[in-house]
Amino acid sequence: MGAGWPTRLCGREFGEEQLGVVRDIARGAAGCSRAEIARQVCVALRWIDERGRSKAMGARVALLRLARAGLVDLPAPRNGNANGRRLQWPDLEDKRPVHGALTQLGPVELELVGDPQQSQQWNGLIARYHYLGSSALSGAQLRYLIRCPHGVLGAIGFGAAAWKVRGRDAWIGWNAGQRARQLGRVVNNRRFVILPWVRVPNLASHVLAQAAPRCARDYERVYAIRPVLLETFVESPRYRGTCYQAANWIHLGETQGRGRNDRTHAAPLARKQLYVYPLQRDFRRVLVAG
Repeated sequence: MGAGWPTRLCGREFGEEQLGVVRDIARGAAGCSRAEIARQVCVALRWIDERGRSKAMGARVALLRLARAGLVDLPAPRNGNANGRRLQWPDLEDKRPVHGALTQLGPVELELVGDPQQSQQWNGLIARYHYLGSSALSGAQLRYLIRCPHGVLGAIGFGAAAWKVRGRDAWIGWNAGQRARQLGRVVNNRRFVILPWVRVPNLASHVLAQAAPRCARDYERVYAIRPVLLETFVESPRYRGTCYQAANWIHLGETQGRGRNDRTHAAPLARKQLYVYPLQRDFRRVLVAG
């Protein structure tokens, strides 16, 4: 495998042998959709979660990554979105200003995205109002719309943890083998946005305080694994991370600016502030187990 090629996909080691399996399936799948190829790859490479269910969503992201690297030839997407062309998401937001105190909002709730309409709305919010735009969250993921009686206030999403982060790994104290076995118990807050017409002091930290235990419960229910630590990366100086600080997340310092999968040491990305949030007191014992 060449420099920069993935050595780990869907939580499993990935090398020449696994790439050969993917190529064979793709070549022999004439007339099949990308989704069907992903399902076949999950069966062949045992890309399954702890409940024995196929990691089909993560496999589709992995296949797209391999295709963009020129490692695998995939059929054209059937949904016409061209996997790269700017998508046009429906604008469903009520943009009337929401100002005032947090207590004036009424109950603020997290609505787990489940149906296609919710998914479109979440994607649209992130595409229009998050500085990183809309992109697929890798692997296991949870997405929430932030609602109150006034309507939708924002969106938040969780996905796979970064494979290697020097500050986090030193703080946990695990070795490479322990990290490989237990990384699935770390979940990354990949997206978080409060809509620009919402001006409510302390709303963001209030949402984060709700999201931590809610994510832990939902992740265990959906993926049969109990996460014990959350992480996030805040790009500075664009943001100061004050809402994470107010929600008692722990600041571990600055990243090296290499991205979650970079192994070339090219440092092409902005440096970010790293924050973590333990979901249980014995998180470190769990993460260094085995």
